[in-house]
Amino acid sequence: MASADRPLRIALLAYRGKPHCGGQGIYVRHLSKALVDLGHTVEVFGGPPYPELDPRVKLTKLPSLEIYNDYFPMRQPGLWELKNWKDWLEVATFTFGTFPEPLAFTMRAWDELKGRVDEFDIVHDNQSLGFGLLAIEHEGLPVIATIHHPITVDRRLEIEHAQGFLKKFNLRRWYAFVDMQTEVARRLKRVITVSENSFKDIHADHKVDTDRMHIVPVGVDPEMFLPVEGVERKPGMFITTASADVAMKGLRYLLEAVAKLRVERPDITLTVIGKAKPGGESARTIDELGLSDVTFVSGVSDERIVELYSEAEIAVVPSLYEGFSLPAIEAMSCAIPLVATTGGAVPEVVGPDNETAFLVPPGDSEALAVKLAYVLDNPEIGRTVGLAGRQRVIDHWSWRHTAEKTVDEYRARLAQK
Repeated sequence: MASADRPLRIALLAYRGKPHCGGQGIYVRHLSKALVDLGHTVEVFGGPPYPELDPRVKLTKLPSLEIYNDYFPMRQPGLWELKNWKDWLEVATFTFGTFPEPLAFTMRAWDELKGRVDEFDIVHDNQSLGFGLLAIEHEGLPVIATIHHPITVDRRLEIEHAQGFLKKFNLRRWYAFVDMQTEVARRLKRVITVSENSFKDIHADHKVDTDRMHIVPVGVDPEMFLPVEGVERKPGMFITTASADVAMKGLRYLLEAVAKLRVERPDITLTVIGKAKPGGESARTIDELGLSDVTFVSGVSDERIVELYSEAEIAVVPSLYEGFSLPAIEAMSCAIPLVATTGGAVPEVVGPDNETAFLVPPGDSEALAVKLAYVLDNPEIGRTVGLAGRQRVIDHWSWRHTAEKTVDEYRARLAQK
């Protein structure tokens, strides 16, 4: 067992590590770097799309069949691609209509780690919650998991917004993996979550005992996410992040708000950090509203994202629910006025309305349009709130703080052996 003071050897699992768009990849990249900064050794076991990591962090790739890739989602792999039992498991799960990656990835991680038990002190899972984690613990490696929010929320919102019986039926099948996540979460000895709101929802939906859950907020690097000198804000430019084209992100309501505002403010523009899904809800909404000039930006560096925040006049988080909201604190760190909903943990994270952010109810495009217009018409108030938002980030959120608290949880988990 690791002593109370010596550096730890950490296996960090990331079944999806999309580096520039999506909270999982950002969390893994920055947490692993901060852990190494503290003197620990981290090896990331990642599935595609693979995370981009600090050079000091080793990446062990666990290739999947990439059934849900960005270019040809829900493809049917050929028989020649099935090289081992994990590939067959992934295809079988997919054939039954269920999202296969969390189960298949954790089985690949177990298969890789079972021969390397002596190389690590602890295994830290990031939201996959597949049955393979229980197999890893059976090998003698302590496991701890981060649950940013229960995917039961995504399932509920997607089904509520789905049109037609067949679509709802298919979504219920696709989200069947959530039952596995509930069972695994319930059986783990220690769970990290990122906010009071997620704490309550995980207890309610995953039935995890409250004495086995502990809150460690995520962070941001205020020395990277900051106002860029020499970059002037473009009047009427909105910016938002949509890491996935799902109802929970609330992009539809922002698009509707932009369409309303353009009746009297035709110069308003919207930039989305994310990738549009062909034929998805966002693409259909853009066509319906005649917003063909919405700009989607993906695969760019953090430096370019910071520049975009410095160019925009207002950042928007229109989500129906957030377990924490990295995009919110990244925007705040750049001192841009933030308009956000009260969905999930957002108020807990961004702070008081009209002091550090501007808040509206989730799923209300009219309220969103009114608040955006208010900020446009009151630039000095927006500037004051933006600066206060950056100060809140500096005071409360840093990756070093996240890493230090995470290490405390590692040591507490090791003490449970």
